[in-house]
Amino acid sequence: MRVLVAGATGVIGGRMVPLLGMVGHEVLGLARPGSDTAALEAAGATPVVADALDRDGLCRAVRRAAPDAVVNMLTAIPAEIDPRHLARDFAPTDRLRTEGTRNLIEAAPGARIISQGLAYGYQPGEDLADEDAPLWRTGTPKQFVPVLAALTELEHLTTQAGGLVLRLGHLYGPGSIYAADGSFVRQVRAGKVPLVGGGNAAFSFTHADDVAAAVAAALDKPDVTGVLNIVDDRPAPLREWLPELAAVLGAPTPKKAPAALARLAVGSWGVAFMNRLRGAANTRARLHLDWRPRHASVSEGFPAELADGMAQVA
Repeated sequence: MRVLVAGATGVIGGRMVPLLGMVGHEVLGLARPGSDTAALEAAGATPVVADALDRDGLCRAVRRAAPDAVVNMLTAIPAEIDPRHLARDFAPTDRLRTEGTRNLIEAAPGARIISQGLAYGYQPGEDLADEDAPLWRTGTPKQFVPVLAALTELEHLTTQAGGLVLRLGHLYGPGSIYAADGSFVRQVRAGKVPLVGGGNAAFSFTHADDVAAAVAAALDKPDVTGVLNIVDDRPAPLREWLPELAAVLGAPTPKKAPAALARLAVGSWGVAFMNRLRGAANTRARLHLDWRPRHASVSEGFPAELADGMAQVA
């Protein structure tokens, strides 16, 4: 199958392109004009040069490439995000998720579409959210509203085209903010990530390799459409996994900070992020894709991923 990966040089794309080639697909990688395509080619992908936001140019390039499937992993998320200005920092990604997705679907009529969504946009609740649970519509932090609107549009466009949305948890693995040289790990190592307001948010994590494996499985199952949570088995509250991560790093134990005081520094989204996120269930992905996460939870995943990386950073 000819598979076009949009976002082929990102954290997920870097793991996905080699895997798809290994399982027998002919991989095409979308590359912006003027970008260095050497890494793509070294990973085994044929570059398709076009800007996802240039509708006409994208259509010309993709139709020449004639992919059987398009994997939409387009993002432009900065390495470090200011939670007080989440909407500003995510604006380029929001545009890719709406306008870019629309352009990709138009450029590849009849192709199988698989898009990246998020599994931590569910309405807060106590139990794990399956795919039928409502998205966050009540009491949504202001900074998250445009991000969620863009995700909703991406899901609508993808499912309307008969495609599949993979709702991902907090991404970890090489190149992510949770890697040994990632921005979040650096902050934890420096003792700069407190437990705000009790740290009650439940985090579902997803390793980049798990996304690649889920995409490979989905390409073999064209009848699987709609949305699926691609997350680990055991979501963990921040108050548990953050101290565990600090211990793995040999970092100071995170200090506690009242929510009211922290709101001044991180805004309402930062406080909600640490206290109101809801974990997601992966039951349907396991059933419909015959997929399993490489680590049941980050209690196993972080030590396994960071052991070698920390030695290299040191």
